[in-house]
Amino acid sequence: MLPLNFNIEKEIEGELGRAGTLETPHGIIPTPAFVTVGTKGTVKALSMEDVKNTGADVVLANTYHLYLQPGDERIKKFGGLHRFMNWNGPLMTDSGGFQVFSLGAAYGKALNKVVSVTDPSQLIPERSSESDVPRLATIGSDGVSFRSHIDGSLHYITPEKSIEIQHNLGADIIFAFDECTSPTETVQYQDEALERTHRWAQKSLEYHKSKPNSEFQGLFGIVQGGREENLRKESALKIAEMKTPAGEGFDGFGIGGSFAKEDMSTAVKWVNEVLPNDKPRHLLGIGEQEDLFMGVENGVDLFDCVAPTRRARGGTLYTHEGTINIGNTRFIDATGPIDPQCGCSTCRTYSLGYLSHLYRSHEMLASTLGSIHNLYFIINLVKKMRQAILDGNFKEFKESFLKQYLD
Repeated sequence: MLPLNFNIEKEIEGELGRAGTLETPHGIIPTPAFVTVGTKGTVKALSMEDVKNTGADVVLANTYHLYLQPGDERIKKFGGLHRFMNWNGPLMTDSGGFQVFSLGAAYGKALNKVVSVTDPSQLIPERSSESDVPRLATIGSDGVSFRSHIDGSLHYITPEKSIEIQHNLGADIIFAFDECTSPTETVQYQDEALERTHRWAQKSLEYHKSKPNSEFQGLFGIVQGGREENLRKESALKIAEMKTPAGEGFDGFGIGGSFAKEDMSTAVKWVNEVLPNDKPRHLLGIGEQEDLFMGVENGVDLFDCVAPTRRARGGTLYTHEGTINIGNTRFIDATGPIDPQCGCSTCRTYSLGYLSHLYRSHEMLASTLGSIHNLYFIINLVKKMRQAILDGNFKEFKESFLKQYLD
């Protein structure tokens, strides 16, 4: 019995991109698709009904955070994460591997997983008081020790422990435990980390397939390797060929780790040219509009990113003509919607002037209405990409949208 069934309906001529369907135990995901991030079993400021009304097909929750609070065993007693958070559609959980980066190399620093090679300061670890902040995650050969950001308690996560937690949470798609490396790390360290990630992937795969949960949960292996072509291709090949003693492999693949903004498309293409064509691919933590087009064109089926809701809470809203900052005084008396081309409930119901008032007054409703809009915008942009692939005009749609958006 296969937990996932992936079918390709149409491909972009001359490119790696494709439109398809991913069937899970809790429903079908038309791909490519944007995955809504609900880190702690909730999409901040939104109810699950709000999320569903944006057109979301799938939600991703965070293994590390749910393990610490309220606890995966407690969630299991509630019947799993689907019931606990009242989401009856497809659900994903990450492995906790990103916290190796965010609580380790990136902790206490202004360091992101995507950097610009045209800004040398982003490629050199900062030597300041900030960089001396003690890390909350320490990497060992068999796993990672974490200090809880909540109460300082010590926890040790191994590949087997990560999978066990994800089994208790009960998502349709889960991920192998990996090390998400910093973009500032040396090639030598990237190589060492890659060996660890591959070792952990094998352990994750064998542990998962040895349990009855594997009949109901698809496991994705994660490709790492940073910005290095040889490491990326090596990782893609290794993860693609990885099997249990019984001959069982991963049900799909995640593309993780750090990227340089300028060559992200090249790195994604390196990987997807190697990965098998008949299994789904997920680009982890990427969600800017131009990056979504790049990913789709280069064979990515799923994306997740906190950017739409995080930016909405800060007052940055998407439109077809670029982003706007609702704090700008020109919106105080604006009677129109955020974006006349948008069909979300916020744009259908409320004016920019009202939203300006909510944000300026620090009303909770501001985050709700802004998040509804940004999520709807991104989710449905990727749906339009999918339709453009089916219609055979993806490149024309890409050029038209980005010209309007970036000009």
